[in-house]
Amino acid sequence: MSLTIGQIVYANCTPIFSALQNSFDCSGYRFVRGVPSHLNRLLATGEIDVCPSSSIEYGKHSDRYLILPDLSISAVGAVKSVFLFSMVPIEELDGAAIGMTTESDTSVALLRIILATFYGFVNRFERTHLEIATALEHFPGLLLIGDNALKGSLTHRGYKVYDLGELWHRFTGLPFVFALWLVRRDTVARFPSEVARLSADLIRAKQLAYDSYPLIAESAAERAWIDQARLVDYWRTISYDLTPHHIEGARRFFSHASDLGLLPSIPEIEVYSGVSGT
Repeated sequence: MSLTIGQIVYANCTPIFSALQNSFDCSGYRFVRGVPSHLNRLLATGEIDVCPSSSIEYGKHSDRYLILPDLSISAVGAVKSVFLFSMVPIEELDGAAIGMTTESDTSVALLRIILATFYGFVNRFERTHLEIATALEHFPGLLLIGDNALKGSLTHRGYKVYDLGELWHRFTGLPFVFALWLVRRDTVARFPSEVARLSADLIRAKQLAYDSYPLIAESAAERAWIDQARLVDYWRTISYDLTPHHIEGARRFFSHASDLGLLPSIPEIEVYSGVSGT
């Protein structure tokens, strides 16, 4: 039996997956590539078993998942790949329509919290596939994530750029957990030893990645559009850990999301702890 793992096709996931696939026996794993929103759907329906999934997915369906320990995709301050691009200062966006990425729900929820809870704004939000220059002809603000956001920040033409990780940290003092490594509870029940092995492999891959950014960057596909130094700097900005401080940040996010009606309730955070599946 092989575990099916969702592999997010963003630069922020490259170090972990590169370390895992290049340095560990992955014959028992099958990888499915996609953007977060697509992989969230596959995880929810059981078409994949494990994925570094949008935190809001856990918030909505915590009864389906356990969180793998010591792993996340987080920011302790700036994240450098989740940006609000704006034609005007953020203080002038009250009442404005905001264009939103179609690729993630967590970052959309984060932006709603920042504007409504921290700034006290009332906004309308509309999903869009438009490129940044065209989108900002239709919306005064646009939320982009992942590689599109990173590319936009490197090439933007005078837009105002707000890093959502930085804004969250400014108002809360906490890390923001964009993604948690989620495993389906039914997968743990059926394949406990395989999940235990994957959990251990991922933790070791994380540490290997932390120690190997320049080497990983030498052959990374992202080098087609970003130089090695900037790519390594970007990876060093990200926190791949899941400490009690990270969990406190996730709880605060779930609490604010629940207050805005984006979640039905504040979920209990349950971390997988071994073969027993608890």
